[in-house]
Amino acid sequence: MNLGKLDSILANQPKYRIKQVFQGVFGSLIDDWSAISNLPLDLRQDLAKQCSLDVNATLNLTESQDSQKVLITLSDGSKIESVLLRHADSRNTVCVSSQVGCPMGCRFCATGKMGFKRNLSKFEIIEQVLFFARELKAENQRVTNVVFMGMGEPLLNYDEVFGAIEILNSPDAFNIGARKISISTCGIIDGIKKITRQDLQINLAISLHAADDELRSSLMPVNKQYSLTELLAVVKAYLKKHSRKVMFEYLLIDGVNDRKIDAQRLAKIMKNKLFVVNLIPYNPTGEFQPSSHLAISNFKKVLISSGVNVTQRYTFGQDIGASCGQLATAGK
Repeated sequence: MNLGKLDSILANQPKYRIKQVFQGVFGSLIDDWSAISNLPLDLRQDLAKQCSLDVNATLNLTESQDSQKVLITLSDGSKIESVLLRHADSRNTVCVSSQVGCPMGCRFCATGKMGFKRNLSKFEIIEQVLFFARELKAENQRVTNVVFMGMGEPLLNYDEVFGAIEILNSPDAFNIGARKISISTCGIIDGIKKITRQDLQINLAISLHAADDELRSSLMPVNKQYSLTELLAVVKAYLKKHSRKVMFEYLLIDGVNDRKIDAQRLAKIMKNKLFVVNLIPYNPTGEFQPSSHLAISNFKKVLISSGVNVTQRYTFGQDIGASCGQLATAGK
């Protein structure tokens, strides 16, 4: 797919033409420009020549089909991943990538092993949602939620990420409510400050994974630049403006961050009614192993007994390599 030329092709078109294109591609989910019959023939031909609507994708399914992971090859040969999570309550959540690779180097993340290649454009981000939207349309379903929790750090590609969010949220495109869109960051403080200044009611999630600076720095190099104290301060400033719950994601890794002392430390810094800790069983990527069911249960009990708001993520798609970067790094 190559929608990157849309802006230049439509630059001199009247606004209603742009609306027709967006409604056709992102609303009606057409895969052939000839399907937008109210466009002039010459414009359809120009779009067909310069903006392919084909997605070069390889799809992987879990045995239960509760998740689908796609490996998309972009026009320059770069490979990115996206995941569709099907929930029992009829929600369909697409987890999208924002970069090819990632510069953050988190030890538990397969994407970090790729290193950083480049940022994605807003249309390359949208391509991931579009692929699954077409798949779901065939089942008379739609994408209901989008989370920026795939490959890359979204707040290091801020402008393109929010350009994509504008399309996702637009009534002329996917028409996904802002409150159904979430951005997960490892803690880029300048980016969180920018989100704080936004009026858009998107959800903020923080990849935390440790409750003390020494351990977090060993797992996530970003903590050497932005300490937990600094991170929590900027999150609290975000809460003062938006008064919206903030999700703190916590991967549970066997023998690393799943001890009682880790839970107690986490409980101390999570005592805020708008903080929610999301416990996530780790999908192994080589160096680490997931915590046992007993360890997860005990960890959760410590948090609950301390009055912390806790959720626990169901494990999706270990059989398709659902951790970020597992497909893109396969064979490398």
